[in-house]
This record gives sequence, C-alpha cells and structure tokens, in this order.
Amino acid sequence: MLWGVLAALLANVLYSTGFVLEKRALTGLPALSSGRPLRVVRLLLGSPLWIGGSCALALGFAAQLAVYRTLPIAAAQGLFVSGMVLLLLLSSVVLGERTSARERRSIAVILCALLMVVASLQGAADPISRSAPTGTLLAVCLPSLAAGLLLYGAAERRAGRGRRPTGVEYGSAVGLLYGVSSLAIKGVSGLLTTHGIGGAALDLLASPYPYLLLFTGAAGLVLSQTALQRCRASLIVPVCTTVTSVFTVACGTFAFGEPLPADPVRLALRLGGAALAVAVLLALPRDDTRTRQPSPAKDLSHES
Repeated sequence: MLWGVLAALLANVLYSTGFVLEKRALTGLPALSSGRPLRVVRLLLGSPLWIGGSCALALGFAAQLAVYRTLPIAAAQGLFVSGMVLLLLLSSVVLGERTSARERRSIAVILCALLMVVASLQGAADPISRSAPTGTLLAVCLPSLAAGLLLYGAAERRAGRGRRPTGVEYGSAVGLLYGVSSLAIKGVSGLLTTHGIGGAALDLLASPYPYLLLFTGAAGLVLSQTALQRCRASLIVPVCTTVTSVFTVACGTFAFGEPLPADPVRLALRLGGAALAVAVLLALPRDDTRTRQPSPAKDLSHES
C-alpha cells in the first residue's frame, strides 16, 4: 500500500511537470489543427522542450502501472487528482497563468470531493481486480470513445465560429479518452503480473487493452495538444483530470468488478464525492475568457 501511494505521488510530479513543459513548448509553435494530425506530430517532434515534457509523461505512465498493481481504482484516482494542486502552482510560476477566484474555489471543492472518495477506502481491505470481461470492457469503452470524439468535434465547431476556446468542453472530451486509456492501463498492469514474460505477452496481445491504448494514445496526442495550445493548462488539465478520474472510478469499478462498499457511510462518501466532483465540473464557465491563445488554426473571429 505504501509503495502504491509513493508511486502515485511520483506520477503526480511527473504528470504536472510534463503538462507544463508541453504547454510552454506549444506557445512557441504554429497553431495546431486536429484535422491535420501528421502536421501536428511533425511540429511536436521538432520541439526539444515538448519532447522533454512527453518523456516526463511517459515516466508518469510507468509509475501509474505500479499504482494500479497495489491500490484499488478509486484510491488510485483520488491520489492522482490531488496532483492538480501542484499543476496549478507550476502553471502560475512557470507559465504565468492566472486562475479566477471561481475556478480556485471549484478546484478546492473538487479536491474535497475526491478526498471523500479516498476516505471511503478507510477501514476495509478492498479487493483489487486484475482484469475485466472483454464484452463488459468494450461495452463501456466504445461508447465513451465515441462520446469523447463527438464532444471534441462540437468544441471545434464552436471555436471555428469565432467563439472563445471552450476549455471545459475540450477537457471533458480528452478526459473521456484518457479515462478509457486509464482502464486499459489498469488491465495491462494486471496481465503483467500473471506469469512469465512470454505468456504475459500472449495474454496481452489477446486482450483489448493494447489496442485501446494505441487508439487513445494516438488520438489523445493530437487532440490534447491542440486543445492545450488553445486553452490554459490551469483550466483544461484539471477538467480533463476530473473527468478521467470520475469515469475511471465509476466505469472501472463496474467493468473490473471491484465492489462498492457495503458500509453505508463509506458508500455515501464514495458516491457523494463522485457526484460532487461532477456537479462542480458542470458549473465551471464554458468560455476560457482568460486565455491569450488564438482561435484554432486560423483566426476566424472576423468572419463570424
């Protein structure tokens, strides 16, 4: 349990550092467009600072694998979301971003909500599942991927009509993709502990996990970097993290068969914390009025 907590804290540091470095690199790149993915990849790979940020994220991914081997899904996500505090600090110091009083209050409430989820784990040894039935997993993941892509497309159309970048919509869309990715990471971590390397590799290839990771990795790279360039990291990353966390706790608990607490108090803390986080997320302003980034690809504001 202690190693899992330490790995989660390390993942928080790596993820926050990676996002801030990527955002810093993106401010110096030409405007990205999700409709031109190969150009996006070429521009990103040409930036040493962005590569440094992506390496930090990759190390965070490795730490996340260790977390899922030792902690239940709900506990892991509660610890991951606590990294938003570090992200906001780095965004302010390194990027010079300012958050509104409303956003700071909202993020504080989100952290309290997720502490409720973590508190629901106290006093009992919750089982840790290693895999999910393929049919159940796909029934959860495929509609979620479609919803994320549709929501991102709606945000693109809204921004293309000359409106300000919609950080909450972008963050929610990418959060759904990363939520599916998080379930795939959970599955990979379970299969890596079964038996020898050869057998584990065969089990992994026969499962949907690596293919979900490949799709969410490729799509998430283009969509998240385009959105991150247009919106403040201090807005889009907390929204994305919250959606990812709530999705992973709710759908992961169901797909992997990790039972909800039988104790009424622990059950109320877990469900109440998730509901509170979603309510605060829905109350955030839809327009990123503090961003200084241009609208996507080309400025269409004079054409609307």
